[in-house]
Amino acid sequence: MEMASVMLRDDAALRIFDTGQGGLPLVFQHGLGGDAAQVAQNFPDSPSRRRLTVECRAQGGSGAGHKRPFSIAMFTDDLLAAADAAGLERFVAGGISMGAAMALRLASRHPDRVLALVLVRPAWTFDVAPQNMRPYAEVAELLRNHPLDEARDIFAASATASRFRDEAPDNLASLLGFFARENATVFAEVMQAIANDGPGVTRAEAAGLAIPTLVIGSGIDLVHPLAAARSLADAIPDAAFVEVTPKAADKDRHFAEIRAAIGAFLDTNFNQQDKS
Repeated sequence: MEMASVMLRDDAALRIFDTGQGGLPLVFQHGLGGDAAQVAQNFPDSPSRRRLTVECRAQGGSGAGHKRPFSIAMFTDDLLAAADAAGLERFVAGGISMGAAMALRLASRHPDRVLALVLVRPAWTFDVAPQNMRPYAEVAELLRNHPLDEARDIFAASATASRFRDEAPDNLASLLGFFARENATVFAEVMQAIANDGPGVTRAEAAGLAIPTLVIGSGIDLVHPLAAARSLADAIPDAAFVEVTPKAADKDRHFAEIRAAIGAFLDTNFNQQDKS
């Protein structure tokens, strides 16, 4: 049973979801513009696992607050504070896209806290402002400089949109969705800041991670290139790599395969907790 509560960080009211039971503690984060519902689609919740998810500032039901700039580091600090407040001393860290960048940062910065790592459809490797995040910056720019409808029309007619229509229709649907958000203007700030950011982890630091790691990637995706997932799996010692059905090809299968891969990884590495 997932319970929602609110935690105040600076002046930002953050919504926290906690399944509140189970032996194995995990923190698992959504992608840029996502929320706890996105996590629930990707994560195999079970009575033997306790999952904590924080809706990042200006996303899901969380407020933006006044502190700037938004950053992956800021969101990761918020997440660690929530884990502290929930009494989770050591946990599995994971996430989708931006959430994967947060998990990687957490494992690298706080190795004493993180038992294992799950990176789903990572959008970042080790660089800031990767090319694949440029469309988010493009959308943010339009949102900040034009009325909503006009911004959407300009983007829909852009070269980026036309390439995505052919090569990654699922990404295009997400990008167009940003123009329909209630908090589109403040979210544009988040998008711009995060698209130009990175996990703040070097390849050498990734090579120093000594914890079980699962990396999940898929094709037909220009925002989360399969190459980025492979590159992270290659950099982290003994990381398991799983390629799943692309979301653009079959949504239901995509999520089912992600949940199955995460479930198998957790059972393999923490099966003693599952016998409780």
